[in-house]
Amino acid sequence: MNSKPDTSQYIASSYAIETSQLTRRFNIFTAVDRVDLAVPYGGIFGLLGPNGAGKSTLIKMLTTLLKPSDGTARVAGFDIVHAPSEVRKRIGYVPQLLSADGALTGFENLTLSAKLYGIPRTEQKPRIAEALHYMGLTDHADQLVKKYSGGMIRRLEIAQAMLHRPEILFLDEPTIGLDPMACLSVWERLQALNHEYGMTILMTTHFMDEVDELCDIVAILHQGKLAACDTPAKLKAAVSPEATMTDVFAHFSEGDIEESGGYRNAKQTRLTAKRLG
Repeated sequence: MNSKPDTSQYIASSYAIETSQLTRRFNIFTAVDRVDLAVPYGGIFGLLGPNGAGKSTLIKMLTTLLKPSDGTARVAGFDIVHAPSEVRKRIGYVPQLLSADGALTGFENLTLSAKLYGIPRTEQKPRIAEALHYMGLTDHADQLVKKYSGGMIRRLEIAQAMLHRPEILFLDEPTIGLDPMACLSVWERLQALNHEYGMTILMTTHFMDEVDELCDIVAILHQGKLAACDTPAKLKAAVSPEATMTDVFAHFSEGDIEESGGYRNAKQTRLTAKRLG
């Protein structure tokens, strides 16, 4: 039986995500440094930055996987520290790491997710059928996931995250390792979720064409701090009349593109690309 929401912890807001001086330290290293964000409901919000800028740490705090060292944040009106279970009921999360079981079929993966989300038994099959249809996977529902293409795996992972109809969907590098056609397919599904369900989406990406195609607002992190936050058009105009999003990224990350990340980030990126390839 699903527990009733603890409405005493809820504060109404026009923002899906609000942070105030949100900070996370690991010993003497500050990964996220006093970040203030306000993400409106109903849009697609891009979170950019070089490897090591603090993007994944920020998402882990917003999805209640990591407690902040200082500052506060509310997601869907609930405090991430004082009401984490209420936050988790209202969000979906698609990490870079594999979240689908290759030894199970697509249908079996979704059935497992439905049980984990506490979806009533009578609603599970209709929800699963809807998610499969929406992600274009109906004809592959009974196929083992290890036989899926990279784009199909990503769409299945998004289907898993949308089963409980979250208000906010978090995606960490949703198209990393995918070929151009698979990327376009994922973009179409994300835009449909946003437009047809009104789902707020926060995504990290390193692909500037993805930002231009999908994002209403973009925030750029650099060395754990918020370097810029605005619409893509206004960010470009702030750099130069002819600026691209690549120019914007280079400008606000102070040119820290090639030297960021290091071995661990390169290894993780290649592993992700390999398992989706």
